[in-house]
Order: sequence, then C-alpha cells, then structure tokens
Amino acid sequence: MQTIHALCPEKQNVPITDTGDDLGMPRTARASKGGICYHVISRGNRRATVFHGPADYHSFTDLMIRACTRIPMRVISYCLMPNHFHFVLWPHSDGDLSKWMQWLLTTHVRHYHRLRDTDGRVWQGRFKAFPIQTDRHLLTVMRYVERNPLRANLVESARQWSWSSLGATNSSELSCQGPVA
Repeated sequence: MQTIHALCPEKQNVPITDTGDDLGMPRTARASKGGICYHVISRGNRRATVFHGPADYHSFTDLMIRACTRIPMRVISYCLMPNHFHFVLWPHSDGDLSKWMQWLLTTHVRHYHRLRDTDGRVWQGRFKAFPIQTDRHLLTVMRYVERNPLRANLVESARQWSWSSLGATNSSELSCQGPVA
C-alpha cells in the first residue's frame, strides 16, 4: 500500500488506493456558480438504457422533486430519454448544482441497483454542465431539450412525451420558482 508522505509530509501514513489515476488523487471540484442557468446532460454507461419503463421515469422525477426539497433548485426544463437526460437548471447559490446532481444521481444509482440486483456504473462518467445565457440562448436550449423525443422519433409531437417538462403532468412541482429572465 502506498502513502502520500513523500508529497504531503503532514499526511504521513495516510493510505491511498491505486485507482490508476495520478497518485490516486480525487477529482477536481466542478465549478458551479449560482445565479447562472446550465444545460446539464448525462447518459447511461455505454449508452445503455437506464429508464426501462414508466416506473423508472416516475421514480426519477420523484427523486428530482425530493432533490429540490433538499437543495433548492429551479428546474427550468427537463427531458428524460431511455438512455440519457437533459436538464436546464438555475441554481440559487454557488455549489448548489453539484450538490443537487450528486444527491440525485447517487440516490438514483442506489435505487436502480437495489431494484435490479445489479452493481457497477449506471451513468457514463460525470454529468456535463454548460452555462446558458438567459436570453434567446436559454429559449433555444429549452426547445432543444423538450424536442429531444421528437428528434428521436419516439413521439409525433414533443407534448406527447410524458417524461419532459413540456409533457409532464407533475411538472408544476419541478417548475422554475420565479421569472426566467
């Protein structure tokens, strides 16, 4: 077992695991500023299906609602697809985006494995978050997110997809708290 005492004398005799990464160091913290809208995406590991049926979609949207009660988050729009999701999120404070996503995805993975008696990765790597300007760019991204099932030929109209902010029946519980612009 390695120790990091050569690099950090104050951490003598602290074991680290060999993960194949540089010195087993943790990942760099993700910068997530409050007051900025983000387009957030993640997909199933190896593009595998994550949402196998209505119960999986319902469970995930319920977790999104629970995440909002734990860490307040303005969900501007969202779309859950069989093997990935898109969110447009507007965090209140610095760090909220990362905290919210960590709670949501960790809780989901535990539920997913318990339900299917599986283990391993469900999501492919870390989620991606791209800042959005709160003007026409925001509206363009929202249209892109909500039209995803239409582009994938899953529905004839984007409003028919129940697992998005456009077609959801419980979207009011996930809606933005305040003006968009």
